[in-house]
Amino acid sequence: MTKEGVMILSMMAVMGSMAGLEAQLRVPSADALKAVETKVTPQYPPIAKQMRVTGKVELEVTIGTDGAVEAVKVISGNALLTASATEAMKKWKFQPFTENGEPSKAVTVINIDYKL
Repeated sequence: MTKEGVMILSMMAVMGSMAGLEAQLRVPSADALKAVETKVTPQYPPIAKQMRVTGKVELEVTIGTDGAVEAVKVISGNALLTASATEAMKKWKFQPFTENGEPSKAVTVINIDYKL
């Protein structure tokens, strides 16, 4: 096989693997919060409450074309708080986001504050 043929096959493999990827719209936190339809407040973990742990948990949230949360990734926060924040965030529901008039997955950052 020629060098050009190998390059074409490599490019086709990359294009094929990208075909399943959906576009993801980056949404500012303020806009995402305006689109919340269902918000679940996280439970304060008893051990964190007992230890008087407070602070912010920062989460990267992937929202599906139907407005449901598909994935949550912890960016920062106290380990005693991150699990409850993640579990609550998975139950949130947003108005679906669109890009160019088409439903689109969206990615945003949401902060959850834990205060006593």
